[in-house]
Amino acid sequence: MTANVLGPRLVVGGTHSGVGKTTVATGLLAALRRAGHTPAGAKVGPDFIDPGYHALASGRPPRNLDAWLCGAEVIPALAGRAAAGADVLIVEGVMGLFDGSADGTLSSTADVARLLDAPVVLVVDAGAMSGSVAALVHGFATFDPSVRLGCVVLNQVGSPAHEVQLREALAPVGVPVLGALGRDDRLTWRDRHLGLVPVAERPAVVSEALDRLASAVAEQVDLAAVLRLAGSASPMVVGSVPLPSGSERLRVAVAAGAAFTFTYTDTLDALEAAGAEPVPFDPLRDESLPEEVDGLIAGGGFPEVYAAELAANRPMLEDVRKRIEAGLPTWAECGGLLWLGRRLDGQDMAGVVPVEGTMTGRLTLGYRSATVKTPSPIGPPGTVVRGHEFHYSTVDPSGDALLFQSRFGERHDGFATPTLLATYLHHHPGGDPSVIANFVETCHRSRQRCPT
Repeated sequence: MTANVLGPRLVVGGTHSGVGKTTVATGLLAALRRAGHTPAGAKVGPDFIDPGYHALASGRPPRNLDAWLCGAEVIPALAGRAAAGADVLIVEGVMGLFDGSADGTLSSTADVARLLDAPVVLVVDAGAMSGSVAALVHGFATFDPSVRLGCVVLNQVGSPAHEVQLREALAPVGVPVLGALGRDDRLTWRDRHLGLVPVAERPAVVSEALDRLASAVAEQVDLAAVLRLAGSASPMVVGSVPLPSGSERLRVAVAAGAAFTFTYTDTLDALEAAGAEPVPFDPLRDESLPEEVDGLIAGGGFPEVYAAELAANRPMLEDVRKRIEAGLPTWAECGGLLWLGRRLDGQDMAGVVPVEGTMTGRLTLGYRSATVKTPSPIGPPGTVVRGHEFHYSTVDPSGDALLFQSRFGERHDGFATPTLLATYLHHHPGGDPSVIANFVETCHRSRQRCPT
């Protein structure tokens, strides 16, 4: 593998799973870019939404660093790719600093900080405390000496007097405070059942909020000190990210637009490396799939928010149904599964997969090791895929194409034929792109049988 050098970097971790990390990480990216720097962002864990904010703030593609999905050994290479051409890498954490997967596999923000040998900026939502902040930060700083806690940024500070109290309480702890963001409703990202609203849904509103956030961070956080902290990380030689290979060119339609925002940049990279050109289309606005495509990927998103509009686009739904029934290789994840089903919350969908989709009040989430049980476009029976679930919907029936396994049990999920896979599983190809290669090979075989 080609060697690259990972330069200045830091990890933005939090004391809990609130949105403070996103506020600070995104604000740092926006403020540094405004100041003439070239920052890059990445997100610990599988989340799709936070990286969209990073992309808007930095002007670079969104990236994820997930040690459970990709393997710890590839995290430095993934970080190197995320940081290519940038002068600093800002990595936003997931949940609390030491929170990780239930099975103990390396996956937490602290794990990624160790793997990258990166200092940590600890974001403390201090709105409801004063002197107790010292005990909290002292605990985080001393819990694991292998994690280098470089500084603290206070969030949700109530007033200048409150900030003085917090700083005085933290002085004996010895962890520098590099900034304090006051409580400001204008900096609160609009929430929904799965967290932040994707940028693609309200780009103008998010852009305005981002401008305000960049100004606040530039005024209230010592950016020069942040850059010095990032520069204290020693240069790290990293390898290249594993990618499939391919020469014969083909085209794969990839669902995009406001309803389908959950497709990893790494998936697009792997498709291109395998010889497939990703061709975006919008199931909400376009009346048919792109012409002369050899495959279809419909990833996740929020189709339930747009169910009526998706159902009203009958030309698109009919074209999708006809093309898939004619053998177009298709890979649908979560939102794509709902779109290809018969109905979603009473709205008629494509009718390709024999399911009724319903939104519920119960969140299903977690990492899954999935074994393919029937022939599929991503591999034969026995193929093992690592992925994650994150949804409030349910489908009936649930299907049996994959066997999901986790620490707390196993169950079947999804529907498959040799040319179709529709499942709740989200896949990231960062550490093992073999199933992307398998899907592209399925597209090749299908095109050879049915030339355009």
